[in-house]
Amino acid sequence: MLMTRPTLAVHKFSSCDGCQLQILSMEDELLDLNEAVDIAYFLEASSATRPGPYTISMVEGSVTTEHEVERIKKIRHESKILISIGTCATAGGIQALRNVADADEYANIVYPNPEYLSYLKKASPISDYVDIDMELWGCPVNKKQLLEVIVALLQNRRPVLPQGSVCMECKQAGTICVLVAEGVPCIGPATRAGCGAVCPTMGRGCYGCFGPQDEANTDSLSDILTDIERYPGETVRLFNNISNFAPAFQE
Repeated sequence: MLMTRPTLAVHKFSSCDGCQLQILSMEDELLDLNEAVDIAYFLEASSATRPGPYTISMVEGSVTTEHEVERIKKIRHESKILISIGTCATAGGIQALRNVADADEYANIVYPNPEYLSYLKKASPISDYVDIDMELWGCPVNKKQLLEVIVALLQNRRPVLPQGSVCMECKQAGTICVLVAEGVPCIGPATRAGCGAVCPTMGRGCYGCFGPQDEANTDSLSDILTDIERYPGETVRLFNNISNFAPAFQE
């Protein structure tokens, strides 16, 4: 069982800070949470920090530099429980688009002095370098899921998280299927639930920001999507989007 008043750390790697902002947007819940845990390290919220070890560490962002490789190993060493939060930490995120391109070529085009840049040729999820205890997907991560995980750990129980796909969220909300009814390419059938089906609700196809559902049948979905492509290669672009480094979407 976790200690009374466990310590919590929130770390940022290569990312946009959006998942950390989801923690801050808890507002009232965050105040209550602060009574139960000691937030020892969270630079997005306060410059006052304390060194580890930490009971729970949450990491946002992907690993894109040698310095970050060393940092995540240090964080793993000083954390009892390590949780990757958001699509960057779980599947590389937007940064992982470099994995299907020539990073050096783009660096030479964009920067006048690329020789001063320090980067890895591949942007990777946290799990490529260290063992993690839990993943929370999403761009940004769902703040209710974040809260549920922390509370579950405090109560020494398994967190209750969505197990279905975005399709299930559409059905539960009574949203008309954009794929079936309108022929809009959508990878909701293969994407894990958690976003509330926000894109299909607005008439747009899901582009997989919550990552692949467990045992997603991407082969069958790809066959369906290829038949309704609005331009050549649209299906590949859908899977090679924000969660492109997730193995199920790579296939």
